[in-house]
Amino acid sequence: MLNICGRTETLQRKRTEQRQRRCTARFCSEIITRDNAAGSGDERSVSVDDVLVNSSAGIVEDHSVVNATETETEEFQKEMFMFKAPASPPPTSGLWTTQRDGEVKLRMGEHGIDSETPKTVHELFLESVKNYGDYFALASKKNDKWIKFTYKQYYAECRKAAKSFIKLGLERFHGVGILGFNSAEWFIADIGAILAGGFAVGIYTTNSPDACQYVAENCGANILVVENQKQLQKILEVQHKLPLLKAIVVYNEELKEKRPNLYTWSEFMNIGNDVPDAQLDNIIASQKPNQCCTLIYTSGTTGQPKGVMLSHDNITWTALAAGKYVQLTEAAVKQELVISYLPLSHVAAQMIDIWLPIKFGAQTFFAQPDALKGTLVDTLREVRPTAFMGVPRVWEKMEEKMKSVGSKSSMLRRKVAAWAKEVGLHTNLKRMKGSSELPMNFRLAKQLVYKKVRKALGLDRCTKCYTGAAPITKETLEFFLSLNIPVYELYGMSESSGPHTISLPHAFRISSCGKEITGCRTLIYKPDSDGNGEICFSGRHVFMGYLNMEEKTKEAIDEAGWLHSGDLGKHDKDEFLFITGRIKELIITAGGENIPPVPVEDAVKEAVPIISNAMLIGDKAKFLSMLLTLKCKANEETGEPEDDLTPEAIEYCLKLGSKATKVSEIVGGKDKAIYAAIQKGISSVNERAVSNAQKVQKWVILEKDFSISGGELGPTLKLKRPVVAKMYKDQIDRFYTDAETPASTENSLRQ
Repeated sequence: MLNICGRTETLQRKRTEQRQRRCTARFCSEIITRDNAAGSGDERSVSVDDVLVNSSAGIVEDHSVVNATETETEEFQKEMFMFKAPASPPPTSGLWTTQRDGEVKLRMGEHGIDSETPKTVHELFLESVKNYGDYFALASKKNDKWIKFTYKQYYAECRKAAKSFIKLGLERFHGVGILGFNSAEWFIADIGAILAGGFAVGIYTTNSPDACQYVAENCGANILVVENQKQLQKILEVQHKLPLLKAIVVYNEELKEKRPNLYTWSEFMNIGNDVPDAQLDNIIASQKPNQCCTLIYTSGTTGQPKGVMLSHDNITWTALAAGKYVQLTEAAVKQELVISYLPLSHVAAQMIDIWLPIKFGAQTFFAQPDALKGTLVDTLREVRPTAFMGVPRVWEKMEEKMKSVGSKSSMLRRKVAAWAKEVGLHTNLKRMKGSSELPMNFRLAKQLVYKKVRKALGLDRCTKCYTGAAPITKETLEFFLSLNIPVYELYGMSESSGPHTISLPHAFRISSCGKEITGCRTLIYKPDSDGNGEICFSGRHVFMGYLNMEEKTKEAIDEAGWLHSGDLGKHDKDEFLFITGRIKELIITAGGENIPPVPVEDAVKEAVPIISNAMLIGDKAKFLSMLLTLKCKANEETGEPEDDLTPEAIEYCLKLGSKATKVSEIVGGKDKAIYAAIQKGISSVNERAVSNAQKVQKWVILEKDFSISGGELGPTLKLKRPVVAKMYKDQIDRFYTDAETPASTENSLRQ
């Protein structure tokens, strides 16, 4: 009897939902038709009540621009709102799900920004078109000319792409994988996939064919969009292992050969011309804020990549909350300008380049594909962005280049620069602590040095310089601060839709990643006596779950709904968050002491400027050792580390009396001056260690620097510790061939 009742209730609910979708689809189609004619409108299509948690929201008012005299539309409105609050919410609506078509309860608040009405991506975009329709949205440089799309054109192109995805057979809640460098086509494919009811899935351009296959298979990709022949070749190599794949689109090159179901971008964009608007509108109308629209795949530094499911609300709410927190201005007041160059398969780039601009009407300029090989600064100088995000390595490269150029200046210029930097650092550190005083020498240094440096970097109108995605050294932060370019740290993860804490001009601390965005909450789980514990998040930015990975999802989200980051951190007395390590990276020595490696590694790199990468070793061992690499040039095409030292490294060698210009000269000949300098630096770090267990006892210089192409670094330049440990197992084993702990570090060099 219970089963019969259950089936009846389910059948009734399904009929209700079907009827609601039919009404909603027709209603939305009518609005869109009128919007296209009028050039504006506001579309509402889904119930809010069945997606909220901690909310007392009742009936939702509709503010669509519809002629009240048209009785048929009024009937649709009445019928739609009759079914807006079903008797019981969908049974699948918990705080997390791992099902591709699953729904979650939204973590709504009673007041403030976390009580904002949920929106789908489409609703956000329509709102943007209404507010910023004639403003430029995207800018691509081709043949030395900027080609631009307005927001109206951008939206139209995304609808066109969505129709083509439908025509090619994209199924609801299946993936569209995008593999290539940042471009207008990347954005259009991403949003088009979402509008068509699929998942937008970025794939790292550095992925091997097997890694591409894993992502495509995991997300159930029906269509793959690739940049060029190089990326196409990866897919063709594994195509026979992807039974769900229906089509491949190439967006930046003409095809070298015709194949079935292989399309150029222009062919793709026209293939859906005969798909009726109503068909697309029905799919759009069926979408809910608490359903998945985007998959972000983790970089796999600790195992197989996981598909992070982000809902419409994760994206639209985070864009609103983060943008307001950093005080982005709307285009109608003053249009923000950003440069897109970081990998779009990473959540930070998507939030900064795609979603924040749509919310606030910013203009996104696409850098050249070789941006990270040297042309980024050219784009910076030309665009002069108002906001700029750089991973630590980008800021470090800028620092190295500036130091190299500075070293060739005249004695007078070097003295002026050194004076200005000293004044800049002193003044900005005081400002960081609340001082508003601007001494005369600071104002003079601003005219003589700071303004010129900013202009040379293309940051002369940039009020928001950010860094994130990996740890940055205190030395680099202080270098830019000394030049009156505060670089603000932010912190988050794919599972938090990007940002969780952000530093602000009026609220930042060196080496802190700021305070949580308004509407987000932080918990330090099981803090020790120093206040260090696991950082946990809560808020509407917390992800839905890992696709098809229930156990991993349960590990990440606890029963109370807190997202466990796996990062260790603490708050200072002013509630600034400091990251102190990562639980999985913690080194637990044979004596049972827990040692976070990053602070030790950063200290060594700061003490010895020639060191590029450092990795601390010592898990379950009697003492700590370290792998070191030297700063060297990289191949401009492949990114592969070369033997030649960087100009900065060569200058360092000369100061020590060494004539070395290559890594092999230092390592092969065990250059006495360099080895002694490294040992001196490590000894100085050891002197500050809180215990003997935290001292580095042995070290080795590797013959090659770490790189993405070599496999030691992930796409965001994070160190892949398990990979490095496996690659250099022989060198590590040699550290510990002697069972006794070294009595002194002075004679512990191993090579």
